[in-house]
Amino acid sequence: MTVYGYDRLTAELKDLISNQRPAVIAAIEEARGHGDLKENAEYHAAKEKQGFIEGRIAELDSKLSRAEVIDPLKINGSKIVLGATITLVDVDTDKTVTYALVGPDEADLEAGRISTTSPVGRALLGKTTGDEVTVQAPSGKRVYEVEKVEYKPIA
Repeated sequence: MTVYGYDRLTAELKDLISNQRPAVIAAIEEARGHGDLKENAEYHAAKEKQGFIEGRIAELDSKLSRAEVIDPLKINGSKIVLGATITLVDVDTDKTVTYALVGPDEADLEAGRISTTSPVGRALLGKTTGDEVTVQAPSGKRVYEVEKVEYKPIA
């Protein structure tokens, strides 16, 4: 994962541990004070939320402990790898798009970040400027030409 993704997941983990976990514990304690737990909807909702939070904490802790962090600013070369920002030209429409190639947990198409596991991401890996890339998209085959490959901070 990129430095951006690592920092984002670390911030989410910190929020879960220091803010959301104590808040749900307080909600459970308050709901317990309302009486019979069998028919207490607030208690059951708070317990369900606690389960989600604890599961997410465990998931993030595992991912972050196993993560190999890539800093795009330290990568040199012209081949497309994780952390690259790529400008593509659609061969059929001449439309230009720019994507940052990131790990699966960082992907956000609206922000211009695509995963290395997406069809476009897989097709781009290892390519260089000037290469043509054919991608099988839901709307049919798309052909792109790699116009530019950069390694810069991912926002």
